Amino acid sequence: MTDNVQQAPKVRKKFKFRLTRRAFSYPYILFLMIFVVVPLVLILVNAFIYDGAFSFQNFADFFNVGTSKGLSVLWKSIVIGLMTTVICLIIGYPLALILSKMKAGKLLILFFMLPMWINFLIRTLATKAIFDAMGVTLGMGTVIFGMVYNYLPFMIMPLYNSISNIDKSYSEAALDLGADKMTVLVKTILPLSFPGILSGITMVFIPAISTFAITEILSDRQIYLFGDSIQNMFSQNMYGVGSVMSLVMLVLVLISNLILNRFGAKDESGSVVL
Repeated sequence: MTDNVQQAPKVRKKFKFRLTRRAFSYPYILFLMIFVVVPLVLILVNAFIYDGAFSFQNFADFFNVGTSKGLSVLWKSIVIGLMTTVICLIIGYPLALILSKMKAGKLLILFFMLPMWINFLIRTLATKAIFDAMGVTLGMGTVIFGMVYNYLPFMIMPLYNSISNIDKSYSEAALDLGADKMTVLVKTILPLSFPGILSGITMVFIPAISTFAITEILSDRQIYLFGDSIQNMFSQNMYGVGSVMSLVMLVLVLISNLILNRFGAKDESGSVVL
């Protein structure tokens, strides 16, 4: 006796697309791979290729003090970046402190961010037009002014957020203990706002040492910083030396971040002395 067993038809599972958090990350990962990872790999490869072969000649050409001006330009860029950062901090901290004590501080801080909505090239060209109309000679002074003008909001914002988040009871307690306003500022507000200072320094110093358009426009191509040199190397098809300079800039940025983060970690573990 034979029984014909009829198999039940297989039910196809319907594909259900679930919109999870991981799905939102895929376009960003693809963007990073194409526009960040791939260019970095190309720069790394070009740095070690000379006349079609693996060589350290590009590094030798850059670090040769007698024939290369790259190191002097790098040092000049660091000095100008430090000057820009210090000026932005001197201007930005008192301004952020005043705005944090005002009821309309959040509204007023918006006016300092409005220029950031305009492309920085347009702002820099407008600054040059003002200098030309006033008869100001373009040079180092105009370059530093332009860099402070462009990067000052990046110093004000983290300082304002850091100072605004400080509990007012600390200052009130210091005043009740007999401290004057200057002592409260130096020993209470300043240490508590140190993370905002570190964030502002990072956001100003790193782009300041790598800028190229501001110096080219506001110095009438008289002053060249490290970013200008990298751009010139690539425009002259000297990809090897240009890639080495890009790697040097990348290492410098990483070192700056590590130093600032280490100081920030030490500050968070410390205490405020009244």
